[in-house]
Amino acid sequence: MIFVDGLGLGTNDPDRNPCSRAGIDLLALFKDGWDPKPIPMGGYLIPTETTLGIEGLPQSATGQSTIFTGVNCSRLLGKHLPGFPNETLRVTLKKKSILKQIKNSGLRPAFINAYRPLFFKIKESLQWRLSATTIANMAAELPFFHIEDIQKKRSLYHDFSNEALRARKFDVPYFTPEDAGKILAQISGNYDFILYEYFLTDRAGHSQKMDIAVQVLKRFEIFLKTLLKTVDEQTLVILTSDHGNIEDLSIKTHTRNPAMTLIWGRHSERIKDTIHSLEDITPAIMDILLK
Repeated sequence: MIFVDGLGLGTNDPDRNPCSRAGIDLLALFKDGWDPKPIPMGGYLIPTETTLGIEGLPQSATGQSTIFTGVNCSRLLGKHLPGFPNETLRVTLKKKSILKQIKNSGLRPAFINAYRPLFFKIKESLQWRLSATTIANMAAELPFFHIEDIQKKRSLYHDFSNEALRARKFDVPYFTPEDAGKILAQISGNYDFILYEYFLTDRAGHSQKMDIAVQVLKRFEIFLKTLLKTVDEQTLVILTSDHGNIEDLSIKTHTRNPAMTLIWGRHSERIKDTIHSLEDITPAIMDILLK
């Protein structure tokens, strides 16, 4: 599973939507109803509802917590919550984390993002106040990956290229998008389920800078295409997002657009009609893993 922050389905408008620009191929997908549609490389696009029945703009804490638990967290709070989960969402993630559910089913999951040394130095009580993915992993009592795991190609950083780490003088190799796609495909063979988080899309959307957004999408497409060409054919690849953002650079905020959920591989035909909103992601994955 690849979680991509802030990737929605917008209109086919190159003045607003970088997905409409030349050079974007796999992610040149646009809002056109709610039925699943075939997409390149044998996959399906599933427009996925993000507002969860609550007024206002979808936000990260509630959207991500919903994805990673199968619980409608916006309805639970009665609002959309930005940033990191609050105590109510932390409790929900502790109980219902997809990683915990998979582990408790006797399978082997992993949250594959590597963390900088600073994370391992802060108090555990502060770690519990970080991202939904962090809390989901802690709830499952799974180990976190270190910088050394990137060097040994057992993990990826959030930008997959390691440019952010290299700028901070960490001794890590530069990975091309092709390198990173192959590494993630190789890692996937070691587990029953892996989760990888990518959030440069959300940053690019908030910047409202078309050149930055197009560059982010182009590099991510190469990474994704390489993964799909390399991964074992028995693997299901699911990509989803918490809310729209990058698909409409005319505004600085998130959007109410459906999330761009994409699936490829084994069982994709079976689950394409079961996903309608963010709360359907975890149940669909669990259904595949447990049958």
